[in-house]
Amino acid sequence: MNVSTNVPPRGPAEPLAQRLAELRGPAPQRSLNARSLAALAANPGCHRRAVLDAAGVDKSALAARLGRPAPFGQSPFAIARGVIFESRLKADGYAPLLEPLRHHLGVPADGHAPLQVPDLLHRSGPAVRADRTAEALARAAADPEAWTLLDHPMLRLGVAGSTAYLEPDALVVHGGRCTVVEIKSFPVLDGSADPAKVGAAARQAAVYVLALQQAAAAAAGQPLAEDPYTEQRLPGSPRTSVLLVCPKDFGNRPTAVAVDVRRELATTRRQLSRMTGIGRLLAVLPPDADFDLAADEAGAPARTAEQLAASVEAVPAAYSPDCLSTCELGFHCRARARCDDRVEQLGRGVRGELGSIRTVAEALAAAGTKSDDLDGADEAAERLAYAAALRAEALGTAALGAAAPGTSAPGAAALGTATPGAVA
Repeated sequence: MNVSTNVPPRGPAEPLAQRLAELRGPAPQRSLNARSLAALAANPGCHRRAVLDAAGVDKSALAARLGRPAPFGQSPFAIARGVIFESRLKADGYAPLLEPLRHHLGVPADGHAPLQVPDLLHRSGPAVRADRTAEALARAAADPEAWTLLDHPMLRLGVAGSTAYLEPDALVVHGGRCTVVEIKSFPVLDGSADPAKVGAAARQAAVYVLALQQAAAAAAGQPLAEDPYTEQRLPGSPRTSVLLVCPKDFGNRPTAVAVDVRRELATTRRQLSRMTGIGRLLAVLPPDADFDLAADEAGAPARTAEQLAASVEAVPAAYSPDCLSTCELGFHCRARARCDDRVEQLGRGVRGELGSIRTVAEALAAAGTKSDDLDGADEAAERLAYAAALRAEALGTAALGAAAPGTSAPGAAALGTATPGAVA
């Protein structure tokens, strides 16, 4: 299980931290973890989530107060399956886990170079564990011939003025560098896995890679490389290719897949830099906006649902159907998108193709059809797909000039393969 905790900075509160605390109210600050940071990276254009996460607002409680609670979170069955799979990997002195590590990382067989597994004080607090991890990582990186496995290390990552403590599943250190190992319980069938789950795991692992990069740069007294695609070969620095360990086919035998997370790393760095500059987003908020979920002395909510909704709507959102599985406010944002007739409810692809067309009614009008003339949702979806194809073709023709006979625009070709049901 991946755990993290946010610790506010000590000393007098800075104006930004004070403003974020005012937005949150007296409720305790919600911690940022690797999953929430990965969700930020998955939708970097959403100012609403950036503000709420920077303020540490409980988005689940906020969604419930807004009247649209989300059945959000990991399935308890998936959590139990993951715990069982990880415990099997670490049985018999990590013997099952060493098999894929030998194949992908070259970990030698027993006797040639014994695998060192230092004690990381798992029963201590996060700060003590992070210090112990830093010591163990520095010691392992100083011996290029040794192989070291850090089981559930604790990492620090600065996020919007506070320290988040992150816990990856494992780190393998050799040759002065380390590799992040993520253990997931979803299967790899015939050499491939669910792309959505692999993408989520890659975004989560990129958060750990960033924390290790920052720690290695700080230990070496150097700034973090400006180009996220550049590997700084510093003692203890991570490789940008992580190892994803999953069950093979339908059994419990592990297999590993190397995943390049440089793109996810670049997105994560960009989103965290936006959180660092969160003051620009707060500057446009109304002075009376806040997300106070506390109750008064009589037990009544301090802020009504209407007041909370007004504060939420004051922060722009970048909704897409993917938000339903990554954000607690996904159902609220979807309802608002439907009420406002926005095309975002139909997906990022349709939204990107329609450009300046912001509502479904405008898209239908562009197709020469009024929404009142349609009999059903299927016909509306078909008309919208046709409007998107027409616009994409026009844009492609304008960009290419006079197209050669028999040549279609790239945008039109891409949309022409979509069926109405897929667009809907």
